[in-house]
Amino acid sequence: MARSSSATLWPRWAESAVLSGLNSMADWLARARVQPNLITTVGFVVTCLAGLAFDKDHVRLAGGLVLAGGILDVFDGHVARATGSVSVFGSFYDSTLDRISEIVVFLGILSLYNDTSVPRGDVLMIYAVTLAMAGSLMISYIRARAEALGLDCKVGVMQRPERIVLVGLTSLIFGLAWDGLALKVVFVTMAILTNLTVLQRIIWVYQRTRAATPTATPNA
Repeated sequence: MARSSSATLWPRWAESAVLSGLNSMADWLARARVQPNLITTVGFVVTCLAGLAFDKDHVRLAGGLVLAGGILDVFDGHVARATGSVSVFGSFYDSTLDRISEIVVFLGILSLYNDTSVPRGDVLMIYAVTLAMAGSLMISYIRARAEALGLDCKVGVMQRPERIVLVGLTSLIFGLAWDGLALKVVFVTMAILTNLTVLQRIIWVYQRTRAATPTATPNA
């Protein structure tokens, strides 16, 4: 889980401390020769269960499952590198399941607000959650397109780890307290910052490709 040196929401020291602890646990899994694709699959199932928990209004449980799925997402890549089992399919499999599980979680969250009996403010949250989902998927799409150009685009303030921690911790700690105010704040924030990250990545790729753009040769 190497990260870009660009700005993120978390202090660098906090990020390093958390990753150090997670990597220690991942080392244990590597020594146990656990298959990374198995870890990916388990993480996918756990994260999809988070979407189901959101759908059933078990918000705190959903938050815990989101965090657990995020931790497993750290483990699979680390174990693959540590055991020398990195593969093209493994990378494809991991990325694909990440996108599917993220969609499932957002659909589960949408179901919290997809109720004609709730106040108008909650109905409007459907738009915030949808914008956050669209921004999240575009962040991943832009990185994939950049990688096709030979660029490792990991910039922006609302990357996948930030999204996991924000949604997971907020849901786990606050649940639907104060009429779900904390979650509302998080998803309005994510709706803004995910799409800001999309813009950041577009600019980043532009800056690194404009020098390679061929210029027209003047007519002789």
